[in-house]
Amino acid sequence: MTQRTLGLVAALLLILGSNAQAEDGKWVSLFDGKTLDGWQKVGGDDSHWDVKDGAIQGTGNPSMLVTTSGPYKNFRYRAEVKINDGGNSGLYFRTSPKPGFLDGYEAQIDSTHTDPIRTGSIYGMCHVYKQVSKPDTWFTYELEVRDDVWRGREMTRIKVTIDGDELFEYLDFDKTFKKGHFAFQQHDPGSVVEIRKVEVMPLKD
Repeated sequence: MTQRTLGLVAALLLILGSNAQAEDGKWVSLFDGKTLDGWQKVGGDDSHWDVKDGAIQGTGNPSMLVTTSGPYKNFRYRAEVKINDGGNSGLYFRTSPKPGFLDGYEAQIDSTHTDPIRTGSIYGMCHVYKQVSKPDTWFTYELEVRDDVWRGREMTRIKVTIDGDELFEYLDFDKTFKKGHFAFQQHDPGSVVEIRKVEVMPLKD
């Protein structure tokens, strides 16, 4: 077998292997559209998480709604989200089972809040200041998160996509959060966040 043939065989095996890995990944629903089974509120009685018209709704004082499944390390994650005019929320990942606002990565949910850090931002790490989603309008938030190596350095790779438009890929060389749960934030009494079609696709380490 010639070197050229060996090279072609190796390339074919690599392609087949990549396709097999992609086919292994399956989207798993984390919200049944009817109940909060699989989710737990972290907060007081003056914060509220309910299911209305097939969506999770967060209102009231600050709190978190966290998955009871997990922890998750490498994954794709997506949800349909809507935030009210002037509202503020966050989509957390690799967070603790009973998180506070500083536990885990936060993908910001904010169209018109006084905080200028908008939807699409990884809060405190990579900020988007333009409006990428309108208030009171459903949009799809998608993340791809995996530990990787770039130019010999270990890091966590975070890709952020809104409505199919990839905004950026952030490389966290500190690997700030290793693995954890998913959560949603209720930021303040004036905010109303709604979430539906919450899904995760675990990826191989």
